[in-house]
Amino acid sequence: MRGFDGMAFGGSALDRAAHLRKDDARIADLWKAARVLPLWRGKPLVTGTFLTWVDPDSAVLKSAGRPVFLGLDDGIARFACDISDWSPEAGADAVEQGFFDSTLQRHPAAPDDSAFVELRGVMTALSPRDGELVATAKALLHWHRSHAFCAACGAPTQPEAAGWQRGCAACGAHHFPRTDPVVIMLVAKGNRLLLGRSPGWPEGMYSCLAGFVEPGETLDAAVRREVAEETGVMVGDVRVIATQPWPFPASLMIGCLAVATSDAISCDPEEIEDALWLSREDLVQVFGGTHPVVRPPRKGAIAQTLIENWLADRLE
Repeated sequence: MRGFDGMAFGGSALDRAAHLRKDDARIADLWKAARVLPLWRGKPLVTGTFLTWVDPDSAVLKSAGRPVFLGLDDGIARFACDISDWSPEAGADAVEQGFFDSTLQRHPAAPDDSAFVELRGVMTALSPRDGELVATAKALLHWHRSHAFCAACGAPTQPEAAGWQRGCAACGAHHFPRTDPVVIMLVAKGNRLLLGRSPGWPEGMYSCLAGFVEPGETLDAAVRREVAEETGVMVGDVRVIATQPWPFPASLMIGCLAVATSDAISCDPEEIEDALWLSREDLVQVFGGTHPVVRPPRKGAIAQTLIENWLADRLE
C-alpha cells in the first residue's frame, strides 16, 4: 500500500500509550494537566482551522460524560469528552438534517471565536495530528453512546480502561470499540472509471462505489460482490491501494483498484441511485468544475485521492 498526501485522518504516528489505559492512578494523574477536546453530538469544538482544547476544570465540560484517553501528543496527555447533554442557548442555530450540517453551536464558556462544527467541513484544514486525534475521539465517543448496554445480557455497562472498553457488572462481559471495514473501489476499464451516487447525496455528487465487508469474506470478494450488487458490473483483478480512517461514525476505508471485465450497468435501486462510466477526458472536466453532470469530488476523502491519482497515472 502507498501513502498519499491530501487524505484527512491519514494518521500522524500519535503515541496512543495503550499501556497506560488500565493504570487508573496514572490516568488520573495525567488528567490533572491534560488538554481536553469537547464534542457535542459528534461535532468537535474548533477555532479556525485548529481543534480547541480546554482544561479539565473548564465550565465547557460541566455536563460532560466520562473522558476518554486519546494518547500522548509530544508528552501532553490528550483526552476527549462528550457534552451532548448540553443545550445551546435559545436562538442558537438548530441542527440541520441532511448530508451536511452547516450550523454552528457556540458554548458560552468556550473561547469567543470557537464553535462546534461539522467535521466534514473542516477535515481538510486540520493538521495530520489534529485529524488523527479528532477521528479517534469522534469514533470512540460515538461507540460509548451507542453501546450503553451489554450485548450479552442487556444490563447497563460502564466505561473502563480510560474509555477503551466497557464492562458489565451483571455478567462480567467486556466490550471493545469496533471499527467497520469498508471497501471503496476505483473500478476501471481501459480509459474509464465507474462512479455512482447514493440517494440523498447533493446534486451532481458521484463517487467510488463502496460497501461493508461481510463476515467470512476476503477484501477481494467484498469488492467483486459490492460492484456486482450495486451496478451489475463484473470485476476481475483487485489490488489494495491505500486505507483511511473514516469517523462517520467509525469505519476503516480500504481503497482498492478493481479491473472491470464487463461494462453494462444495471443499478439496484435499493443499493444505488445512479452509476456511469467517465473517461479521462470527462474526469479532467470534473476536476476543472466544468462537467455538465458530475461535480468535483470532495477533498480529503480517499475517493478523491484514488480518482486524482488514477487520472495522473500514479497508481501503478
